[in-house]
Amino acid sequence: MDLNMYYEEIGQITVAFVVGAILGIEREFRSKPAGFRTMILISVGSCLYTILSKEMGAQGSSDRIASNIVTGIGFISAGVIFKEGISVNGLTTAALIWVTAALGMAIGYNNYPLVIAVSIIVVITLFVLEPVQRYIDKFHRGKDYHIKLIQGSTLFTKDLEEFFRTNGLKYRCMKTSKQNMEPIYHYRINSPDRNYERINHFLLAHPDVKSFEL
Repeated sequence: MDLNMYYEEIGQITVAFVVGAILGIEREFRSKPAGFRTMILISVGSCLYTILSKEMGAQGSSDRIASNIVTGIGFISAGVIFKEGISVNGLTTAALIWVTAALGMAIGYNNYPLVIAVSIIVVITLFVLEPVQRYIDKFHRGKDYHIKLIQGSTLFTKDLEEFFRTNGLKYRCMKTSKQNMEPIYHYRINSPDRNYERINHFLLAHPDVKSFEL
């Protein structure tokens, strides 16, 4: 029994735990579906499968284990992506799951320089570039509104589209649906001056609007 080999593997698992924890903290902080414990388990699990593939597999079979890890992670990633109206959420979390698994595999192969470099890039992307993205979002002229009306509303669309035309706003009704007999409208609105407060005030004041969100 080579204890040094086991110590090395325990060290790899520990590094995978730390990397998964660091990435999971960011998702937990933002209350995302896959958070602290999930990222740790993904990183540690990928690392463990990689270690076992080197020990148990025949020559040249480790790549098959790696491809199966990627396939399995794909199912987990798909579970955190969900569509709400015309918006798709969870893409960043799904991508992070994918990268976390790749980092766990790299640790399993003792490629620590690559692990350090990619981990730094991921941390910068998640923590440092997030304010940059918010700043860029301020320049977006289009916003998606999900507007839920009270049951029996009949004149809302006429009032809303008249408001758009009066204020020089470009708009497009992307989808209409009904939930519990209450109509829901999904509008994509483009304001040339990026002033959406007037739209919010109009919706808050309209008697047919039950709720709305961007």
